[in-house]
Amino acid sequence: MLLVAALLLPTAAPASTTQVMTFEAPREVLKDSTRDHTLDEIKRLGVTRVRQLVYWRDFTAKPNSAKVPGFDMRDPDAYPEGTWILLDRLLTATEARGMTVQLTLTGPVPRWATSGKKGHVRNPNAKLFGDWVHAVATRYGARVNLWSVWNEPNHPDFLAPQYSHGKPASPSRYRKLYVAAEKELHGVPGGSSDKVLFGETAPIGNQNVVSPLAFLRGALCLNSSYKKKSGCRKLRIDGYAHHAYGRKGSPTFRSTDSDEVSMGSLDRLSRALDRAAKAGAIARNRPIYLTEFGVQSKPDPLAGVSYARQAEYLAIAEHIAYLNPRVKAFSQYLMRDDKPRSGPAIQRYSGFESGLRRSNGTKKPSYNGFILPLRVTHVGTSNVLWGRVRPATDSVDAIIERKLKGDGFKRLTTVRTGRGGVFGLGTPYEKGARYRVKWVRPDGGTVVGPAIRSY
Repeated sequence: MLLVAALLLPTAAPASTTQVMTFEAPREVLKDSTRDHTLDEIKRLGVTRVRQLVYWRDFTAKPNSAKVPGFDMRDPDAYPEGTWILLDRLLTATEARGMTVQLTLTGPVPRWATSGKKGHVRNPNAKLFGDWVHAVATRYGARVNLWSVWNEPNHPDFLAPQYSHGKPASPSRYRKLYVAAEKELHGVPGGSSDKVLFGETAPIGNQNVVSPLAFLRGALCLNSSYKKKSGCRKLRIDGYAHHAYGRKGSPTFRSTDSDEVSMGSLDRLSRALDRAAKAGAIARNRPIYLTEFGVQSKPDPLAGVSYARQAEYLAIAEHIAYLNPRVKAFSQYLMRDDKPRSGPAIQRYSGFESGLRRSNGTKKPSYNGFILPLRVTHVGTSNVLWGRVRPATDSVDAIIERKLKGDGFKRLTTVRTGRGGVFGLGTPYEKGARYRVKWVRPDGGTVVGPAIRSY
């Protein structure tokens, strides 16, 4: 009964009511032909924040040149005409809808900013990055108050080299980039109160990717025992950003590698941040922002799960985040699956199939599952249900339906949600039962969530 109570009582926990859902639809919101429709759709889903990656390479001058351009990179008005137009339009469109934007300033970078002037990710120049960040912050600082420095800096697609002579090399390089950016973001007029997130780390590690907690220790000048190295000053970080994907989509997955962090092992990240604070590397009680998360579905032949399981896993992940008072933001990546590529299936679906819609635009079960997420947990002789009505900011009525083996869905009960549209209830366990939520919108339309089984 204690576990049942633990699953139900947090529906009124004050920490969870401040957790923000962030949505990422990068292709659509930066494209003139799809921006307005996509933002309208995101807002109808009850989401008020959009995350957008700002690739340095795409918002500068002569990104493929080996020669550093001769203009004042700290002045946003000195950049070539049209440099900022897509970001300008995104900010204007979100503001018109009462939404906010998190900007992640990241590589790939212009060739002229790399070591050896080769490629677009190798050892970027921190001084030049700081100058560019100053220009971005000067232009958008009055309109953006949540920033993040670098997307997955522990992954070679965004920062290289990851290793040098067998030892992690990316953490120290990232530290220089972060220090340069944080100074500029907090230093522009009005920027002192902005939140700047550290990390944005990918969840796993291997011979090509530095594990997130090994990366954290290296970037904060800590050894493997979380002792701060001499000469490293304390960093201001307003939160730690992480991408807590699980293997095969599972939100409860815990890697045997203690330096990896997925949804099922967020406690590792919390402990690492606390140990870093105790060592004097950062301030205490730094919050966690899960700035990118999704569950890959079919037709991905390797990482994809069934459409039904995608909806189930997304709800479980959201509940895990909701129960954790340290987590200040959760996220959905993407709205629509990446377009298939040419070649065999393993190559054809090598992008992300984590959207709420298929690549052709048709809705997956997870679309209504995003509006009406539902987690069902089997505890002893009970099934414990947690869910929410996504667009609701106040209390609303939600119908809970149950399907038993050999029968159709029938009304089980009607629940009154709490603040933020969240509800919880316990019901006797029935083997093979499926549950779903039905909600009547204020405009009279009815939304029916996907069938959810117990775990």
